[in-house]
Amino acid sequence: MRKLTTILTLFAITTSQVYCQNEKKEKEAVLKVLKSYKEALQNLTTEGTYELFASDSEVFESGGVEGSYAHYIEHHLGPELEHFKKFNFSDYEIDVEVDLPYAFTTETYIYTIVLNPNDKGEGRTIKKKGVATSILKKVDGKWQIIKTHSSSRNAK
Repeated sequence: MRKLTTILTLFAITTSQVYCQNEKKEKEAVLKVLKSYKEALQNLTTEGTYELFASDSEVFESGGVEGSYAHYIEHHLGPELEHFKKFNFSDYEIDVEVDLPYAFTTETYIYTIVLNPNDKGEGRTIKKKGVATSILKKVDGKWQIIKTHSSSRNAK
């Protein structure tokens, strides 16, 4: 009986360690997706971001339904980025929970946008405190954003 207890204990420890290592690996993969998206925005581009989102993704922003990511880029974010001189995130924190095949994330940050000068040569800076929640799904070994919602308010 003692031998069986020892074997079961070792099995439980080994299984737990493998699970923890796998969970860590999945969290890192999810973080990589969100980091890639954040970096693209800071570089004022959408290049390479389409593969981060499922084709039937849904984007919600500050009370608005933006549609799929492709629609959001074409009708909202893409045109906006053309007016930005700089887009920077600071005080960035992220929480990731993995429950395969899904992952749930919450990001908090402050973003600062410096707009290109207008016709009169006047620029403007926007500073907001933001939060975003996203649901990602692992499909064919690849994490993709299926739903994302972001909102912001004036930074204090």
